Amino acid sequence: MFRSIRTLAAVVLASTALVACSDDSDTTAPAQIAQVRVVHASPDAPNVDVLVDDATALTNVAFRASSGFLEVPAGARRLRVRATGSTTTVIDATVPFANGGAYTVLATGLLASIAPVVAEDNLTDPAAGQVKLRVIHAAPAAAGVDVYATAPGADINAATPVLTNVGFRAVSDYLVVPAGTYQLRVTPTGTKTVAIDATVTLTAGQIRTVVAKDAVGGGAPLAAVVLADKN
Repeated sequence: MFRSIRTLAAVVLASTALVACSDDSDTTAPAQIAQVRVVHASPDAPNVDVLVDDATALTNVAFRASSGFLEVPAGARRLRVRATGSTTTVIDATVPFANGGAYTVLATGLLASIAPVVAEDNLTDPAAGQVKLRVIHAAPAAAGVDVYATAPGADINAATPVLTNVGFRAVSDYLVVPAGTYQLRVTPTGTKTVAIDATVTLTAGQIRTVVAKDAVGGGAPLAAVVLADKN
């Protein structure tokens, strides 16, 4: 469980409003806002707090948990990740967010080498009857992987992967596929040995991100977490 500070944009923008109040001009430009979602994907890290600039955005985020989209001021934002209740920062990165953009930020890797991955989200609707699906490889126990998306029960020995040699911390492009039920299987590149097996049902218009993650503490069994980007 975690607590989300939904008024984050207002908190951060308020810090700049004091400066604006000293200006005699009555013209106020519209706020420039980006949407940011945070995912805890470091398997041996404790629960964490997330700060944007000096404002607390999320608290007590557990491994494999993800936030919804939070509104933050557009521009270069300082993101910090700390063990919950401490002042020890394990990630400290400045990330540019475009006005109107949407982003998924993941804390990835084992704690000793934890690092952020910033993925730009494409929330443009797919064509009628279609869905959009992408994969983020956030499982440090696996090197390159292949991804199969088949009808449930299909033999992958006779199938071609939809994504090949996806490296750790890589973000695939969105695949546009017909709505329906798919069995997603992830294998080490060049093999048919299934490391992740998940079945998802996707309805027309949905946009989804599948994140491959380690077990708690690191290593196998790997698992897939499906994030709802839109619809």
